[in-house]
Amino acid sequence: MEMIQYNRFTAHLLLLSLILVVPLAVATDVKYCDKQGEYDVKVQGVEISPNPIARGQPATFSIAATTGASIDGGKLVIEVSYFGWHIHSETHDLCDETSCPVSTGDFVVSHSQVLPGYTPPGPYSLKMKMFDANKRELTCIGFDFSIGFASSVSDS
Repeated sequence: MEMIQYNRFTAHLLLLSLILVVPLAVATDVKYCDKQGEYDVKVQGVEISPNPIARGQPATFSIAATTGASIDGGKLVIEVSYFGWHIHSETHDLCDETSCPVSTGDFVVSHSQVLPGYTPPGPYSLKMKMFDANKRELTCIGFDFSIGFASSVSDS
């Protein structure tokens, strides 16, 4: 009888831990710009923290990827749309967003940014292109994210 109670307790504890951990590990759905394209950099997923993003607070986009060849440097070109309308573009040095040179295998590109308190809440989409030092496109992905409706301290 004690063994059955112990197993039930262990099962409940495991279930509770999965319920608490799984929402933290949810990744954003990523789509390649060219579905038939053969990109040198393959993206496994994107995690956004916090999700939804809070206006006036830091937000981090972490992109897990893999490459078959080392990358010495390059650029990230980011385009943001709001309700389908292009609203913002920016370019970053790849080596500012990950450790260079990028070795063959898995790597993470991470970008943090504070969105102004006046940023409108709602659905956004982001398109990111990665180029090597020779301006050759290594990957192009798109994903959706949202900015929460809650007010931040900087709104007041």
